[in-house]
Amino acid sequence: MPALTEWRVPPANQPRASEYGFDLDRALASVVGLHAIIPPDAFSAETLGTERAGNGVVIDDGLVLTIGYLITEAESVWLHLADGRVVEGHALGFDSVTGFGLVQALGELDVEPLPLGSSAETRVGDRVVVGGAGGRTRSVASQIVAKQEFAGYWEYLLDEAVFTHPAHPNWGGTGLLNERGELIGIGSLQLERERDGKAEHVNMIVPIDLLKPILEDLRKFGRVNKPSRPWLGLYSTEIDNRVVVIGISANGPAARAELKTGDVILAVDGEKIISQTAFYKKMWALGAAGVDVPLTVHHEGVTFDVTVTSTDRFKLLKAPKLH
Repeated sequence: MPALTEWRVPPANQPRASEYGFDLDRALASVVGLHAIIPPDAFSAETLGTERAGNGVVIDDGLVLTIGYLITEAESVWLHLADGRVVEGHALGFDSVTGFGLVQALGELDVEPLPLGSSAETRVGDRVVVGGAGGRTRSVASQIVAKQEFAGYWEYLLDEAVFTHPAHPNWGGTGLLNERGELIGIGSLQLERERDGKAEHVNMIVPIDLLKPILEDLRKFGRVNKPSRPWLGLYSTEIDNRVVVIGISANGPAARAELKTGDVILAVDGEKIISQTAFYKKMWALGAAGVDVPLTVHHEGVTFDVTVTSTDRFKLLKAPKLH
C-alpha cells in the first residue's frame, strides 16, 4: 500500500490551536486520508483516473464523508488514520447532484465523529479551518470569501457554494470547520479568481446543509431514492453569454446524438439560453432521466435542431464491490 505523499501547508497558513475556541487537534483527528483504486474499464477512469487520493471526515461511527469523485466506481478504498493505521473501507454511496460521497469503514476507526454544523449560518468573512488528513500541518487557516452559485462544466449546479481563501493545496474531501469546530462543508475544487488585478486560488466547498436531507438515503440505498435528473454527457462552458460544448463523454447520449466539441447550444425545448445555469435548469425541468431533450445547436455557421435522449448517469457506473 503506497504511503500518501509527504507535504506540508506553509507554516504561515497553518491554523494555530490558541486562536480557536475548540480543541483544534481533536477536531482535525476526525479528518482521515483516503486512497481509492478504480478498475481501468470504469466509466470514470478516463476522466478521473484509476488511483485517487484525498481526504474524508468521520461523521458517525465508521462513516466517512468525502467528495464523491474520489470514490466513484472504486473497487477498493483505504482510510489512513492519524495514528498511522490503514483501515479498509467500502464506497457506500454517491450523489451526483450535491457531489457528496460516503465510505463505510470495514474495521474499527476509533476516531471521534465531527458534529455537523449549519452552512446556512455562515457569513462571508467568517474564519474557518480547511482540515486535511494529518492535522495542523496539513490544514489551512482560511476565511469564507464568497457564497454564491457554482455551475460546473460536467452538468453540475449548486445554488450556493462556499468559497474559501487561502486555498488548501490538497482540497479533495477536506473538512470545512467553523469557529465551533463543527463540519460545515466538504472540499471539492480549487479555482482561480482575479482580485485586485492578481490571480489567487480559492477552494470551492460543498455546503453541509445539502447532506442532511439525503444522508439516510445514501446510507440505505447508496444514492438518493428518487428519479435521477436527465444527463446528456456533455461538458460545456459559458463564453460571451453562449453555452459552448468543450467535450463529449464517450458512450453518453450527446455522443450518440453526434454533438461535437465547438457546438453552441442556443436553446432548450425552444427556449433561448445564454448561461450554463439556464441550460441546466431548463433541461432538468423537462422531466426525469430518460426524457427527450430538444436542443437548438449552432455549429460552423449552421443552426439545427437535435433531440438528445437523456439517461441516468448511474447506469453507466460500475457498482462498488461488497466485501
